[in-house]
Amino acid sequence: MPVASDLVDLPSLLADAARESPEKLAVVEAGGRGLTWAELDQEAGRVATGLGAAGVVAGQRVALVCPNRLEFVTTYLAVLRAQAVAVPINPRTTPRELGRILLGCAPRLVVADGDTVTSVREAVELAADAGLERAPRVVAIGTTLRPGERSYDHLRADRARPVPPVHDLERLAALLYTSGATGVPRGAMLTHRALAANVAQVAEVDPPMVSGDDVVLGVLPLFHVYGLNAVLGGVLRHRAKLVLTDQFHPEGTLDLIDDEAVSVVPIAPPVLAAWSGVDLEGRLGPVRLLLSGSAPLDPATVEAFVARTGIPVHEGYGLTEAAPVVTSTLCSTASRPGGVGAPLEGVELRLVDDDDVPAEPGDPGEIQVRGDNLFSGYWPDGDDAPDVDGWWSTGDVGYLDDAGDLHLVDRVKDLVIVSGFNVYPAEVEGVVAEVEGVRAVAVVGAEDARIGEAVVAYVVAPDADPVDLAARVTEHCGRHLARFKVPTRVEVVEALPHTVTGKVQKGRLRRWERRRADGAL
Repeated sequence: MPVASDLVDLPSLLADAARESPEKLAVVEAGGRGLTWAELDQEAGRVATGLGAAGVVAGQRVALVCPNRLEFVTTYLAVLRAQAVAVPINPRTTPRELGRILLGCAPRLVVADGDTVTSVREAVELAADAGLERAPRVVAIGTTLRPGERSYDHLRADRARPVPPVHDLERLAALLYTSGATGVPRGAMLTHRALAANVAQVAEVDPPMVSGDDVVLGVLPLFHVYGLNAVLGGVLRHRAKLVLTDQFHPEGTLDLIDDEAVSVVPIAPPVLAAWSGVDLEGRLGPVRLLLSGSAPLDPATVEAFVARTGIPVHEGYGLTEAAPVVTSTLCSTASRPGGVGAPLEGVELRLVDDDDVPAEPGDPGEIQVRGDNLFSGYWPDGDDAPDVDGWWSTGDVGYLDDAGDLHLVDRVKDLVIVSGFNVYPAEVEGVVAEVEGVRAVAVVGAEDARIGEAVVAYVVAPDADPVDLAARVTEHCGRHLARFKVPTRVEVVEALPHTVTGKVQKGRLRRWERRRADGAL
């Protein structure tokens, strides 16, 4: 079982790959640009040197707000090599959301491209207006600069100077923001140890998820821990080839898989749903394995896909705070429908009841995790870190079957998962409440075959026209929330159901949604 002292940090994995496989292609874009391992190592070194010249020192934050592209990969690895802290952020985040994150982590630089720089500029201004003492400098990729900004090409030094290796694996490597239960974004602090540990734990899986001969599809966003460490980290470990694309398209992604002879396809569940209506005959010839995570898969959808293609689909369970993989059906001794597999080697899992007492065998309980891959708490003070014994409560509820596989049954946290991304109702409710005429609001998730769950807002607005109100809520949320957080449906009701203590009974609202899905409403 890997232990922290045996781990190899990601910058060292890159240097090893460049030394031992210099001419092998490491990463390519769908548009054709690519880098060998030697070139990727050189580019990361040039950017790391440029970060130092720009005044970035160890421990300072560098935000990355751009889609899947070569510059994301080189910058991320450069930040780790410089022992600064990478802060990958969803490029579709609204300026208001982004401004809150910048205010919270105070990055020295923000790297953006032509698609995101306008939002970044607005977010920097909002953060400054809210009290950010030192506005970060914007580094723009391939677009016109404003005064005070710097181009990415000028950030890259002419030559890479030697950078000291990462000796302290407990040094913070990345901040990955996910909304807290209050709706306020929280940065999960992942150390070099946590990132390296999960890469090593996944590498112990047999049969392997990825090998050096594989071509891996990089359609999962690199700002998300799944794409960042499970995919990119795995590619680094095994020296596979990563094919980057910025977006999924049911037909276009199939063409890319064929053109690049992709053999491993990591996805989120909505991909299988999107392919259910596409003719797959001869379209997935190079593929040997599909890996799914970030949200539960529908067993019927998996069964239908395997029957059509003969390609195995393996599912896992993970969290940002676990860097991210906890279980995989590749670790199962007897996989059962609906299960998310057994824990990885080096990851411990237990279930506890409401009193933090181990649940009885077969009974559901809150999932707790322990391992070197766990985060160090939330930025900046390490709040909600693993306890003194190393256990961390996930907020998810599950049970273990007699083969030791985990099955997810509920969530303690009031969370909606849309296409694998976390949406915390409190955040959406706060924005909906700003709309004129809204007296009360409650947000829940509803099952959706395409995206896993849809965001539904139940709104009390006695003096408003329901159609007009729904349009205004959607428009207002569209301006202030990322698209995947915007309610797909607004239900105007006379009153919300409450408990005797005044708490909204969201369980009843979710039951209403299940009845609606069953045609009972």
